[in-house]
Amino acid sequence: MKELRIRILVGVFAVAGVLSWAGARLWDSLGTLPSVPVAAPIVLGAIAAILLATALSLRSRLKAQREREPGAKGVDPMMAARALLFGQASALVAALVSGMYGGAGLFLATERSDVPARGDQALYAGLAVLAGLAVIAAAVFLQRVCRLPEDEDDDHPPAATA
Repeated sequence: MKELRIRILVGVFAVAGVLSWAGARLWDSLGTLPSVPVAAPIVLGAIAAILLATALSLRSRLKAQREREPGAKGVDPMMAARALLFGQASALVAALVSGMYGGAGLFLATERSDVPARGDQALYAGLAVLAGLAVIAAAVFLQRVCRLPEDEDDDHPPAATA
């Protein structure tokens, strides 16, 4: 499985943020903006907590297995692969969603309006961005935990034989 790169996540976040900001401007000129749900930061925070708990559990089990502790519970490779896949997918979705909420929140925070609900919406959007960044951080940590040790044979390729 290929490692998820931070620059890809930053690119997804930036593109989604710019498009969301432009979409919010356009939508506001046509009428009212859709609201930012209060549950958005809560759901993203829950996903971040699940990813972090999975990473910490895998890390402790792998450490116990490496140190050959008696009674150490092994790690099923398929379970680790599924956890890694969940982490990578969550990071990509969190980058997209955080960019969308970031763009909308930036528009709501900078738009001069006498509507008090816009300040609350900007706050919810900002909290969703922070929770999305927590998902990305937990997913990157999980990816780091699931990384296989480097193969020594890869550093020193076999000599060519004639």
